[in-house]
Amino acid sequence: MISNSRPVAPDTQEEDATFDVSLRPASFSEFVGQNTVVGKLKVFVEAARRRRGALDHTLLCGPPGLGKTSLAHIMATELGVNVFVTSGPAFERPGDLAGLLTGLSARDVLFLDEIHRLSRVVEERLYQAMEDYKFDVVLGDGPGAQTVQLNLEPFTLIGATTRTGLLTGPMRDRFGIVERLDFYSPEELREIVDRSAERLGVRLHEGASSEIAGRARGTPRIANRLLRRVRDFAEVEGDGRVTRDVARGALNRLEVDGLGLDPMDRRILLTLIDKFDGGPVGLTSLSAAVSEATDTLEEVYEPFLIQEGLLHRTPRGRVATAAAYAHLGRSMPQGGGGQNSLL
Repeated sequence: MISNSRPVAPDTQEEDATFDVSLRPASFSEFVGQNTVVGKLKVFVEAARRRRGALDHTLLCGPPGLGKTSLAHIMATELGVNVFVTSGPAFERPGDLAGLLTGLSARDVLFLDEIHRLSRVVEERLYQAMEDYKFDVVLGDGPGAQTVQLNLEPFTLIGATTRTGLLTGPMRDRFGIVERLDFYSPEELREIVDRSAERLGVRLHEGASSEIAGRARGTPRIANRLLRRVRDFAEVEGDGRVTRDVARGALNRLEVDGLGLDPMDRRILLTLIDKFDGGPVGLTSLSAAVSEATDTLEEVYEPFLIQEGLLHRTPRGRVATAAAYAHLGRSMPQGGGGQNSLL
């Protein structure tokens, strides 16, 4: 996937796997940010622990890289139970799910990432397991097929999704706890960078963590990835110390600017401004102009540009905002260019 080659991609990259585990907070007290969500989860987990019952099924929503997997591990740790991690695409047949569910002990946590990508037939079989802790297995085919009902231990399903709108109504309704994670503030990201640097043995000097946090697009996973890349520059081209100037120079060479935009982000905005007078322009035309698939533009690039107020989606098409002109050093055309479409 194209986004996975970008330093500022929020999705998990191959190199992230080992580091994500080593940098993962082990308890609620170590988790930085998401204060409202974490405050509620602490109460729900403590109540379930005192009752010695299974925690209500929990749905964690929000963009990738914000800590949904970390929270699932923390919740299992605080409950004193095991956590089993898998993802929606891993289940092709109901039988695949049966094997996992029957292996769960009482009160265990099953973390199901990308739950919106479950096949419909597997999802429907999961309903009974979530509600009644039972699972029907069909043995054989045709008229001679038999159904065997398996009894399951009470368990907690923690589902994670970046696309809440793709979940079916019946699936959403089966979660007793639904929480959404939001992007992090620069101050929270700075704290995360400082903590990660300490664990990685990186010598950060004053201002370096702020430089990294300011370009991390509100996402801890990106902040940690940029920290590792900055560390590489510091070790190879310096004495290993990461000062503000070293961090700034490394991030500039990675082509991640002060807002966290990378070359493709800037290309999209500059194409809107220079070729289409700021817009509005249809998605198909913009896609052709930047040589990128429409779904990639919509799902990978546009969300952050919209979040930062650099791009608007309008009924007539995409429009570059005044903030985009200012950030890229362009002058707004007389009359506001494409902004008139927003009036």
